[in-house]
Amino acid sequence: KDLPVSYAGYTACIRREAGSYGNETRGFLRVHQFNKVEMVKFVHPDDSYEELEKLTRDAEAVLEMLEIPYRRLELCTGDLGFAAAKCYDLEVWSPAGEKWLEASSCSNFEDFQARRANIRFKPAAEKKTRFLHTINGSGLATSRLIVALLEHYQTEEGTVMVPKVLVPYTGFSIIGYE
Repeated sequence: KDLPVSYAGYTACIRREAGSYGNETRGFLRVHQFNKVEMVKFVHPDDSYEELEKLTRDAEAVLEMLEIPYRRLELCTGDLGFAAAKCYDLEVWSPAGEKWLEASSCSNFEDFQARRANIRFKPAAEKKTRFLHTINGSGLATSRLIVALLEHYQTEEGTVMVPKVLVPYTGFSIIGYE
């Protein structure tokens, strides 16, 4: 199969720190169980950083279509996970909390995961197999996205406007009393 190969999976996730407490863990911001779509790419080593940019843009495109203020942060090496070579976090603005909330994280693991799982490919012009590079990113954290949507689209009357891009899917444009 030609590279890149892209996959997406929807999953329920469980946090270990369910017993923690405090302002930062209340409500939708840090729930014990949450749902997300994980995006994964198997890519040629020469293209992995370009593919990371594309994957990150895919997640950004959703935020742009929803017209939610966001920012892209490149993590410094001290904040990278053990396996990651490069990582971007996408954060959405929470007006009520007056802070940025992480909504997505997109990483290039280069050949770290491929070596551990022995995932190889054979380039057409070569005799030997090579380790491919793996890229992954969370689509968007649904609970934090809901917080951002409610905060940015709530009206003074207490109703919530449905983002224009979602109206064809919901069949309505306002949540609440008219």
